[in-house]
Amino acid sequence: FDYFHQLFAQVTNPPIDPIREELVMSIMTYIGNEGNILAETPEHARLVKMTRPVLTDDELARLRNIPDFPAKTLSMFFDGGLKPALDNLAANALAAVRDGAKIIILSDKRNVSLTGLTGLTRLENEDNPVNLVNPVKTIPSLLAVAAVNKALVEAGARPSVGIVVESGEVREVHHFAVLLGFGATAVNPYLALATVAEIAGRTEVAPCRATANYVSAVCKGLMKIMSKMGISTLRSYRSARIFEAVGLGPKIVAEYFTGVTSPVGGLELEDLEKIFNAESQSRREVCGGETSSAPLRLCVETTLPPGGEYRARKYGEEHLWSPTRLVDFRESVRHGDYARFHRYTDDIDKNSHVTLRSQLEFKVGVGERNNSTLELQLETRTLQGTNDVEPVDSIVKHFVGGAMSLGSLSPEAHETIALALNGLGTMSNSGEGGENPERFGTERNSAIKQVASGRFGVTIEYLRSAKDLQIKLAQGAKPGEGGQLPAHKVNEFVARLRHAKPGTTLISPPPHHDIYSIEDLAQLIYDLKCANPAARVSVKLVSEAGVGTIAAGVAKAHADVVVISGFDGGTGAAPLTSMKHAGLPWEVGLAEAHQTLVKNNLRGRVKLQVDGQLRTGRDIVIAAMLGADEFAFGTSMLVALGCVQCRNCNLNCCPVGIATQKEELRCKFAGKPEHLHSYFRFLAEEVREHLAALGLKSLAEARGRADLLKAKNGSKLDFGEMLAEFSTRIPQPKAVREADALAGVRR
Repeated sequence: FDYFHQLFAQVTNPPIDPIREELVMSIMTYIGNEGNILAETPEHARLVKMTRPVLTDDELARLRNIPDFPAKTLSMFFDGGLKPALDNLAANALAAVRDGAKIIILSDKRNVSLTGLTGLTRLENEDNPVNLVNPVKTIPSLLAVAAVNKALVEAGARPSVGIVVESGEVREVHHFAVLLGFGATAVNPYLALATVAEIAGRTEVAPCRATANYVSAVCKGLMKIMSKMGISTLRSYRSARIFEAVGLGPKIVAEYFTGVTSPVGGLELEDLEKIFNAESQSRREVCGGETSSAPLRLCVETTLPPGGEYRARKYGEEHLWSPTRLVDFRESVRHGDYARFHRYTDDIDKNSHVTLRSQLEFKVGVGERNNSTLELQLETRTLQGTNDVEPVDSIVKHFVGGAMSLGSLSPEAHETIALALNGLGTMSNSGEGGENPERFGTERNSAIKQVASGRFGVTIEYLRSAKDLQIKLAQGAKPGEGGQLPAHKVNEFVARLRHAKPGTTLISPPPHHDIYSIEDLAQLIYDLKCANPAARVSVKLVSEAGVGTIAAGVAKAHADVVVISGFDGGTGAAPLTSMKHAGLPWEVGLAEAHQTLVKNNLRGRVKLQVDGQLRTGRDIVIAAMLGADEFAFGTSMLVALGCVQCRNCNLNCCPVGIATQKEELRCKFAGKPEHLHSYFRFLAEEVREHLAALGLKSLAEARGRADLLKAKNGSKLDFGEMLAEFSTRIPQPKAVREADALAGVRR
């Protein structure tokens, strides 16, 4: 499931609001063929209607026994190769449909009959241990659904058949969304339901109430995911394949996930099979299965691995912010220890494997391009030291603050960021929550003022106090969704800035209700320039397939800056499923935007800004080589000011006074502007070192130099499109230069 990222709408065909427009949202689904709608007969009513696609165990049992709708259960267990198993499963499903089955149930439940599989005995009842001659492997439910759905579609049998998944691996909302998006009709997450009921048994909540809450949460999550693409009914979403893949190769995509974009290629079916086999073996060892001939002893007493997908855990999944890195980084910027900062960045650059850029490396030597012939000559020299490289004070001006609102942050943290960045000669970002008018025109003023869909705090004084007016069309941590400030964070001060009532949850809708086309966006850009002619206007987009086309439209709408935000940004207040499963890495979107603008002779009209988990000088140089002019920082600034990554930003209980409005916690804030000064200067110094090693004198020289990047040896990713070679010459039309001079804007 994690290889697939949810698509979302930006600018045109905008997302819809699943809360305010709940009346038009529906997750109702049917099994059966409605027939010809122009010739209604009583047979048209012979359908199985389900109010939701999430089935409990009882509902699935009833589904197995509906007259005139025969159900056939097919096991997802196999004992050979994965490809033959998928082919066999698809063939069995097609044969069952031809024999009259109307419901195909794909199951990995262990009390399903396994007769017919080589070397396996029939499973006994659930109270007995599973005694297997050979270790059992299970087809991943998503691959099983994709294979069966494809076979039925090709045979013309899909409309009248329902595909139901009975799987223990389905837990999260994203898992349901992907299964439904690739053809499943309904899903029974039996293990998740049993787990919820078992946990509820230890509390005062009735198990039936707990499982009902879980099902309700999944259904609301599905509606939110559908709404990101402006889809209001589940029947429109099912089989629509509205996803993009990161890390899957072209063969498996063409075979099972036709129509899905996979911009950097990756693993094929045989590679995935090795991974699945290793994971299965690991799980068997946890459950007590020591050898292939030993019984598989399923026991609940064994402690499961820590996981750590969403929070860093010892021996769990890797995160960019590990406890060691967190301490090294914070202590280095607080005590001006550049050596310790280098230790922190070296650890990320050499040992981290969770980003696309970790699979890239610099080419040896210097690339000098002839813009007329696009020929590349490589030299093997480096600059002597960093004396000839752009100075720190100049590089720092390319760094800006990410959007974090006053309300999500405490007033003390918000003002400290503004003080620090103004002191460095660059710009902080107010976020979408307005700003205290007492700060306008002072050193505490945020130079970038954001205009989001809720228009909170947007007044003419607010707009006139900015150097940059940013229109937020999407946010990297939760693209296709609006912002939300919980009621317990809306105190008197925050409510006054946002022109709202205290104690009221403030929700920005997913779309701007005055932007439904690129022409509407152009009108808002024009209005903002009329409000403040001296300010730049930037438009914030999120990386996804096709973002280059949107960036070209934004440039034609006369914006000055296009912001490409990566999916992996965001603080602890962002929804977990969106933060992990929506949008693409900024590397893909930035490269596409830069290339599209160059192809259309628009690159000289706009600057490109990038944000999303930028950490080290190497990250900055790679972003520049992919086309970025400016670089925005969010979470790392908060860590420099004392954030300890509790990831409870939405609960108003931040222990270090950064993401809270409680007076007793705000007094614990110990961040200073000097901490951010150290961070950005250290970062700029490291950028200079990388530029010197590459023989480049400035970030401007590095911009667009994708020819100096290559995939690491052994990487299975294909960066051919991302690193496509283009002219680095960015023409600036005379009219644009004259307009700049008139407006006093330095591009």
